[in-house]
Amino acid sequence: MAKITKEDFISALKEMTILEVKELVDAMKEEFGVNPDAVAVAAAPQSGASEESAAKTVVLKNAGGNKIAVIKLLKEITGLGLVEAKALADNGGNVKENVPADEANQIKAQLEEAGAEIELA
Repeated sequence: MAKITKEDFISALKEMTILEVKELVDAMKEEFGVNPDAVAVAAAPQSGASEESAAKTVVLKNAGGNKIAVIKLLKEITGLGLVEAKALADNGGNVKENVPADEANQIKAQLEEAGAEIELA
């Protein structure tokens, strides 16, 4: 089997959706027993927090036309039950509070891909 270069791997990642990347990360966790979140936290720069890395709140403004997909994602992201996730999709509100900007942007991208209207506060 030919060795894949770092550049080829990154190029392939750029073509994936956020959900596909999440599934890849989960598969890597299972295969190698490594939690990339811990590595990312350890590798994060420790010098002063910038506006970009400040804690964010992910706010659902509108579930959009594909509400079922949004409800499924809300259940996955928040750990809420079906009834609570549906209520959040119907009424809007905070999906997650005080999360790092990178995680907030990832959640926003996942929900927007499913058709939701999201705001970061």
